[in-house]
Amino acid sequence: MRLACLAWPVEPTPDVAGFAARLGDWAAEAKAGGADLLLLPEYACVELGAALTGQSAPDAATELRAMVEVAPAILAAMRDVARRHGIWLQPGTLPMREGGRFVNRAPLIAPDGSLAMQEKRQMTRFETEHWGISAGAPPHVFETPWGRIGIAVCYDAEFPALVRAQVEAGAWLILVPTCTDTAHGFNRVRVGAQARAMENQCFVAVAPTLGGFEGSVALDENHGAAGVYGPIDRGFAADGVVAELPFDQPGLLFADLDPARLEAVRQDGAVRNHRDWPHATVPTAEPAVFS
Repeated sequence: MRLACLAWPVEPTPDVAGFAARLGDWAAEAKAGGADLLLLPEYACVELGAALTGQSAPDAATELRAMVEVAPAILAAMRDVARRHGIWLQPGTLPMREGGRFVNRAPLIAPDGSLAMQEKRQMTRFETEHWGISAGAPPHVFETPWGRIGIAVCYDAEFPALVRAQVEAGAWLILVPTCTDTAHGFNRVRVGAQARAMENQCFVAVAPTLGGFEGSVALDENHGAAGVYGPIDRGFAADGVVAELPFDQPGLLFADLDPARLEAVRQDGAVRNHRDWPHATVPTAEPAVFS
């Protein structure tokens, strides 16, 4: 698989059609670079929120409601881009209504426009305290022409059990769309992604939002770097970095990924983290007794 991870430069966008045009341009560039699958960041489409509210300084709740109202149209535009460019597309996430609550959903869209969803499971403080977004469904895996892959949305990648459930269900690649407003936040995701790649001997790919503008509540400031990470063992870089753009550099990052490399290191690595994952119940730690 040739994967493209997009460090998305956030810009004021007037309407859904404008967002669709930007997404289409990036998809065309990814396709021209030979990408089979394009990964975007969490909440990339929320750059629309400021324009949709019609307010110069909307509050968080107003911005969220505006985004939720147009979520079906945004999703339709995402599907159209995947079809037109004949590319697998993980277009980041969008807040959507689920009955009487809101969830953060990450679609994986096939080139024929069919899709399946992964909901974010673990919420950040901003999502719960300002947007009122609820925890979503448990982890899924997605069938693709290259085998099963998983999606761990931003904060989810910092929790080993969530990603482990996907790996044990056969995922060899974990996509991490992320949206972080500080270097601290991004590095938590990056370190989490590298740890998940190390302990599961799998590939983990990260795509961030970058930049921002004053009129957006959620996307006023964004930092990060697109990156792809793998096992830290034989046949891979000593630091596990497969490919990475410089911090805060927008644009596409391409990486050619082969699941056979993972099977080789799982079988004949210096260590076998994937095999040695502790399946038994972890015992409760008790105080040591000094004598």
